[in-house]
Amino acid sequence: MNPAPHSLRADRLPMITQARRALLHEGGTASGGAIEPWITASWQRCIGRGQRPGDGVAFDLVTCAAQRRSAESSGTLLAAARSVLADLDRAIAPTRYFSLLTDAQGVVVAVGATADASVPAVHAIARVGVDLSERSVGTTAIGAALGERHPVWLHRGEHFFDATAVYSCAGAPVVGPDGCLAGMLDLTGVMADERPELRHLAAQMAMRIEAAMLDALPRERMLRVQWPGADGASGAGLLALDGDGLIVGADRIARQMLALRWQEDARHFGPLDACFATSPERLLGLRADAAAEIVPLWSGLQALVAAVEGSRVVPARWRDAEARLIREAIGAAHGNVARAAQQLGISRATMYRRLAALRRRGAGP
Repeated sequence: MNPAPHSLRADRLPMITQARRALLHEGGTASGGAIEPWITASWQRCIGRGQRPGDGVAFDLVTCAAQRRSAESSGTLLAAARSVLADLDRAIAPTRYFSLLTDAQGVVVAVGATADASVPAVHAIARVGVDLSERSVGTTAIGAALGERHPVWLHRGEHFFDATAVYSCAGAPVVGPDGCLAGMLDLTGVMADERPELRHLAAQMAMRIEAAMLDALPRERMLRVQWPGADGASGAGLLALDGDGLIVGADRIARQMLALRWQEDARHFGPLDACFATSPERLLGLRADAAAEIVPLWSGLQALVAAVEGSRVVPARWRDAEARLIREAIGAAHGNVARAAQQLGISRATMYRRLAALRRRGAGP
């Protein structure tokens, strides 16, 4: 029989108190496995910044200019999270927990409907624009998930500052289709029963937000990749491709399977044929109603690859505009492809791929 939430909390708090005393007040180390290493590492960073557990916490709003920048950079994240946060509100409605969504710096960009602003401790953090980064408010699930890049659970006493010990929270990072940190999803309760299972809920909802962000990408095709014998959709990854066979987005599974690395200057993960030992035309030509094909990787491994129904195709007018820009840039550079690529802000290799794709479509210069 599993212990009730209140008994779980009662068992944990004395161990947390002992660990805090050893590390924060006696200058020793937190031993015995009561505290996870990432928590003690966070406590030590706070101490290194000159902070002390008894210090006050202001829960400051960032400047109006910073809020505007955060909102602009988080537009895709917010759009993808809207329906997920609504579902999350329904899931946690019977509890005393509420959801927060932050940007990659820990600034709140959305607050769930279950947050009761009449409670001072809720109002303090459940406001768009509040900075909940570790540097600002010490050890929290938000700062931990952003720093550790994995789902976390934080008991009340595991916060660094005494003033934040009323909060129990779960958090999970949200990673964009480029593999870069986009934000963080947090579930917090004020003097609420400990619910470590919320870490799983936060992780699942964060993955839904990631999937929605990938689905929103303009692309020519979407491919599903998985190892032969992998367990259905749970073992499959997704790749978003443009018409040139460049990988413009990928989910966690696909990034791990293919060891993808985002090329910031080119804004993609590279061409398909850098991962798959076959022609891009073969993969771009896969039909959504056909069975998955076994495709070799350059590593010597093999993967199952299938086209996904419902791709958001890049409009033809965008491709026409791209062809016109390339022609004009090459003309202005008197035929010098490298100089034209520099003018367009892309690499020479990318320019050559674009030219090859345009020629295949009969639109090349």
